[in-house]
Amino acid sequence: MKRTGLIVVALGCFILVQAAQADWTPAKRLTWTTGSSLFPAIAIDSSDAIHTVWRDDTPGNLDIYYKRSTDGGTSWGAAKRITWTSGNSSHPAMVVDSSDVIHVVWSDKTPGNDEIYYKRSTDGGTSWGAAKRITWTSGNSYYPAMALDSSDAIHIAWNDDTPSSDDEIYYKRSTDGGTSWGAAKRITWTSGLSLYPAMAIDSSDTIHIVWQDYTPGDTAIYYKRGTGGGINWSAVERITWTSDACEPAIAVDSSDTIHLVWYDYTPGHAEIYYKKSGDEGSTWSPAKRISWTSDGSYDPVIAIDSGNTLHVVWDNEILGNYEIYYKRSADGGTHWSAAQRLTWTSGYSSRPAMAVDSGNALHVVWHDDTPGNNEVYYKSGQ
Repeated sequence: MKRTGLIVVALGCFILVQAAQADWTPAKRLTWTTGSSLFPAIAIDSSDAIHTVWRDDTPGNLDIYYKRSTDGGTSWGAAKRITWTSGNSSHPAMVVDSSDVIHVVWSDKTPGNDEIYYKRSTDGGTSWGAAKRITWTSGNSYYPAMALDSSDAIHIAWNDDTPSSDDEIYYKRSTDGGTSWGAAKRITWTSGLSLYPAMAIDSSDTIHIVWQDYTPGDTAIYYKRGTGGGINWSAVERITWTSDACEPAIAVDSSDTIHLVWYDYTPGHAEIYYKKSGDEGSTWSPAKRISWTSDGSYDPVIAIDSGNTLHVVWDNEILGNYEIYYKRSADGGTHWSAAQRLTWTSGYSSRPAMAVDSGNALHVVWHDDTPGNNEVYYKSGQ
């Protein structure tokens, strides 16, 4: 049964407003490899086919693998190896454009240092074009993030240690479906490490990028926006002033409000925090803590459905183990549902990724080492 909206509970003279929770399918194991399957990414096309990629060391070195489901996650095709490089391929990101072309980027050590590579499929993942190297730097380019604008231009950001031993955030784009790419543009010049960029694009094609930065000493979340197709960029803005804010995730709703989540050590251990901006990043709401656990909560991701309900999943340490948790907000982040535990395994369930289909069903993948090595698992909720 689909449950949406808000639950209103009367407590004497008080009214408590809670966001409704979701119903979830059982977890489904997607991979059975001899190596470790890690860091899955997920995207959904216009027919609601679900596509996922991950890194896997089954061949002996790390390569990128892919599989899909065309029936809402009930059944899945065979895993397909889509990279065949001599170096390690890692940390893939994926988007699907309005023509259902699948675009994947990852970091690859084939040149001797990490560089960003790209490939695409124009037939729903059945076949894939050749891998294309799209960065040439003297340092390491890694942890790519990826987003599409309204014209299907592809925008990527990554962290790169070329200028010195300190990482900075770089950006580039393709306006012809990945056939050619513009020049790389360095968009940060901070005194500390700039790591783990995340990106979202609004209805005016303004690009919003956040990342984790060590400039203050403690880590903080920083932000900037790009206009003119990534030609013009705002000044760097620090948007958290808490104790060690890490690994942000970002999404934009249909009203162009920006929603941000991250994990933060302010309580003494890691918890999930949230804030938003309704004016293209010019001002931000106060930070709101949205998890309360006895152990650490890490690696949040956020997705927004067609009704602007916010969905967040993360991994939580419980008695030395990690499990996946979820909560939602149906009123733009003001109120949040109680946390729902989504996994109950004997191993570590971590690094979730999430996408929403046209019917507002949620699709989540993560890796789990319950089988003895890490494998990719999946479940859906609504």
